[in-house]
Amino acid sequence: MDTFADRAGTAPILEMRGITKTFPGVNALDNVNLSIRAGEIHAVVGENGAGKSTLMKVLSGVYPHGSYSGEIYFEGEERRFRDIGDSEKLGIIIIHQELALVPLLSIAENIFLGNEPARNGIINWPIAFKRTQELLKKVGLKESPDELITNLGVGKQQLVEIAKALAKEVRLLILDEPTASLNESDSDALLALLMEFRRQGISSILISHKLNEIMKVADRVTVLRDGATVDLMDCRGEEVNEDRIIRSMVGRELKDRYPKRDPKIGEPILEVKNWVVYDAQHADRQKIKGVDFHVRRGEVVGIAGLMGSGRTELAMSLFGRSYGQKISGEVVMHGKPIDVSTIEKALKHGIAYATEDRKTYGLILIDDIKRNVTLANLGGVSTRGVIDDGRELTVANKYKRELNIRAPSVFQQTVNLSGGNQQKVVLSKWLFAEPEILILDEPTRGIDVGAKYEIYTIINRLAEAGKGVIVVSSEMPELLGISDRIYVMNEGKMVGEMPAREASQEKIMRAIMKSWED
Repeated sequence: MDTFADRAGTAPILEMRGITKTFPGVNALDNVNLSIRAGEIHAVVGENGAGKSTLMKVLSGVYPHGSYSGEIYFEGEERRFRDIGDSEKLGIIIIHQELALVPLLSIAENIFLGNEPARNGIINWPIAFKRTQELLKKVGLKESPDELITNLGVGKQQLVEIAKALAKEVRLLILDEPTASLNESDSDALLALLMEFRRQGISSILISHKLNEIMKVADRVTVLRDGATVDLMDCRGEEVNEDRIIRSMVGRELKDRYPKRDPKIGEPILEVKNWVVYDAQHADRQKIKGVDFHVRRGEVVGIAGLMGSGRTELAMSLFGRSYGQKISGEVVMHGKPIDVSTIEKALKHGIAYATEDRKTYGLILIDDIKRNVTLANLGGVSTRGVIDDGRELTVANKYKRELNIRAPSVFQQTVNLSGGNQQKVVLSKWLFAEPEILILDEPTRGIDVGAKYEIYTIINRLAEAGKGVIVVSSEMPELLGISDRIYVMNEGKMVGEMPAREASQEKIMRAIMKSWED
């Protein structure tokens, strides 16, 4: 079979010409052009709010023809999609970052949902199951077609989404942050699958903030900035590296990905002793197994570990026991035991937790920035139980300014913000609660390098103000870049502890491997 290089001179399968899309007060896309060749992996990158998702929604018909200006050509013909069904009929399939699967339906039912093999209105389940087995084999899954989605990990669910796309005879596959929630092995498996699709002549558009993954698989890279196309790079024909992509994305040289800080670490603020947590659904399954750790004043403590190691469960159980059951152990603040049995009590003692799932648990998406910012400390903007609108507005504007939240005003609904700006609203909410210990769970997941740098700067400011910051992250370079000290977790236990200056990815992995041997 021919390769992408053989086809490089052929006509594009997709052309988007002069795409312009506006929302009230915002020019989301400004004369954007995008060209995709047959059998190509084409990366689309840019800072949060650059217009990547908006462009894909235009392409897939989420924003129908007439709601934007410009032209879309697919396989040589102009297309005017009225909805997502129109684009799917031609084999343009988009897989969003938030997977569109029904947890309590089987794999087969999800793959053919709305696309069932039927005759005279009666679904032919034997054919559906047979075709599901064939599709699962193509994406490398060995699960039974009748396995419920809820029993699968995130990596396998992502592969089910791709099998679902194959069932619709995909010609152009659009993946929006497909590896954001995956561990390294699942990410590698997905990228290998994209390369196999390339060999089969299927085109892919890959939207990702993980530039190392883009460098592995992309044939070309289109860079968007402020709603406009600013660069097109041919990874096979010219010198392309992460620094060049970053420079195009942010419009400047980003010499250091992690802001410098001169740590001034003081006495212990938080000590956790012999912390034990059992699974929320299975009372006989121990998730956290006698964990001990501490955090000092002005210290950033990283917690590393593989997916499923128990890091999120540990963090949530400390924050008002919002995860787990039969919890035991001791939490000590400033040398005195404290009660963290409810979220209210944890907050009262100065412990706050910013969830890894900002859209589900971190924000009220249908509400505006102003109300989200003050939600965790309503007492700070009220008198005798009545919210003072003026004070609330002052507080929200203060955090919008200090954290550089990009929005027309604090009355903007958070659902309309980019991922990086949504995360800044989450951080604003907890900063206004004035915690002494802030636990950040995957604080930069799904956000771009520029926004990441701003988040790291906020973390540094908290540490410089004498707060203790705990960062849970699956990105080891991030932990190495921002932490003062790193704990390593595996299978619910702390299996390593090291100063960040002495740590490396190899040492962290060695601690995990050694724990399996013991």
